Amino acid sequence: MRALNESGIRSREGIPARYTWNAPSVFESDGAWEDEVTAFAESLSDFRVYQGRLQDGGGVLATALEARDGLLRRLGKVLVYASMNHSLEMTDQSATRAVGRARGLGAQVSAVTAFLEPELLAIGQSTIKKWMQEEPRLAVYAHYIEDLFRKGAHIRSPEVEEVLGMLADPFGSVHATADMLTAADFRFQPAVTQDGQEMPVTQGTWTKILACADREARRTAWEHYTDEYLAFKNTLAANLTSSIKQNVFQTRARRHASTLEAALFEHNIPVEVYHNLIATFRENLPTWHRYWRIRRQALGVDTLHPYDIWAPLTADSPVIPYEQAIEWICQGLLPLGEDYVDIVRRGAVEERWVDVYPNQGKRGGAFSSGSPGTHPFIMMSYNDNVFSLSTLAHELGHSMHSYLTWQDQPFVYSDYSLFLAEVASNFHQAMVRAYLMEQQPDPTFQISLIEEAMSNFHRYFFIMPTLARFELEVHERAERGEGLTADDMIELMADLSSEGFGSGVYVDRDRVGITWATFGHLYVDYYVFQYATGISGANALARRILSGHEGALDDYLSFLKSGSSMYPLDALKMAGVDLTTTEAVEVTFEVLSDLVDRLESLLGG
Repeated sequence: MRALNESGIRSREGIPARYTWNAPSVFESDGAWEDEVTAFAESLSDFRVYQGRLQDGGGVLATALEARDGLLRRLGKVLVYASMNHSLEMTDQSATRAVGRARGLGAQVSAVTAFLEPELLAIGQSTIKKWMQEEPRLAVYAHYIEDLFRKGAHIRSPEVEEVLGMLADPFGSVHATADMLTAADFRFQPAVTQDGQEMPVTQGTWTKILACADREARRTAWEHYTDEYLAFKNTLAANLTSSIKQNVFQTRARRHASTLEAALFEHNIPVEVYHNLIATFRENLPTWHRYWRIRRQALGVDTLHPYDIWAPLTADSPVIPYEQAIEWICQGLLPLGEDYVDIVRRGAVEERWVDVYPNQGKRGGAFSSGSPGTHPFIMMSYNDNVFSLSTLAHELGHSMHSYLTWQDQPFVYSDYSLFLAEVASNFHQAMVRAYLMEQQPDPTFQISLIEEAMSNFHRYFFIMPTLARFELEVHERAERGEGLTADDMIELMADLSSEGFGSGVYVDRDRVGITWATFGHLYVDYYVFQYATGISGANALARRILSGHEGALDDYLSFLKSGSSMYPLDALKMAGVDLTTTEAVEVTFEVLSDLVDRLESLLGG
């Protein structure tokens, strides 16, 4: 499996098929995808036959809603195929062209169906409820209709909704621009080891270097990575500012009081959930300050730098091949039942849900992507270590959430909100971590496992709340009509990071301050705080199941199967967690504190 190119990164062609995603299960070939895109685009105008006719009765309405769902189902498959191919080879111009076509098709679907919800609002809720009693096909849409009328004051006329729908494609281009710039066009200087050897830095490899023992390699990898972003700071700032202004425009077009309120209103989440999280995070910063001290002492350095946060605390971190990772993940998930585990194993091995290894041109990070009618695919860059094992467990959590939702819900509820998205993924990590803590008593393995856990908590329970504070502030400045420059953003991010690091970590203000540019998550407004609420819900639920709480397993599986058939907070309450209070966040800080205590004990602190 070598087939390395001149930069030392494996080429796509050098990866065995069993470690690549099962693209033919979606479309047999690129040509078959092209045929579907053409046929789909030509059929879109057929949907307009329902425009102006919804008031004709429940039968017409049910047929129109089913037709709309059919369009979205077809669109989902088209988008999954194009976006996966693009993410795997972002320098491939044909893949770039295809994903652009798919996104354009999505905007056309939004535009052609834009009349539907304004017409439903004009008919009135009482009339539609009466039709539901007369037309059985409408019964499944009860929650959808309830939610629609809850949002009624913020849905505009058919003409305005059509324009807003058509804006989806051009507005989405700022995120695409950031992805293309940072994944396809950026060329990072190589890291240099203590003995002068060069190590290629890419979006798929730089985190692996940051987890190596060679401090000079870590330093140069981190500096060269952030320096490339700093070289384009003005472009990246202008791009993110455009996205923020688009959010402000959408907020005002839909008559919301603020961008935060608009984002949370979509899923019936009060803004207090956001503010409670941030307040609890700030109250618990001393736990992080204690961890920085322990890590600095363990590494034996005078000053802890950001590039030391992932440095190994043991000389022999375990090597974990992909197949071993699958086995341990499945063992850790056994409390969820044999049926659940069988689906995970079959998906990860036989059905090829996972595109496993890094390759040149592959975008950084990891994600789960799919749609009803496809597998819940995973893109990642597996590196044979405990960090990759945890990432795989995480993404399989997303995929199982999708899989069970698609199995149990009609298409209208086949998705789930971002507020719920990070619960199942972090739940998997918590369960697998608990299993390995019990089954792998070797102190070296235990330390490596805690390092992985702290890395995950650092991302979800330190970086993401800090980015959330940054995001709220830059949106509020835009709402007030203030200008935003790259230096403004860097200063703000450096200030917030300094508070989080305290005196325990040296803050290189420019390189730490550019952190915002390295997270494409900020192009989805108010997404990042939901990582922190997600990990909170996950750890509270894992504790509930591992402690043997009566009914906890059934409650959790019901949550996974609920999709968007109920509001997110209600789905979590069904599972056993109430995120309208701070309890789950506080429980998760207890988990974090326990990890720090255990690490200190293992290190002999």
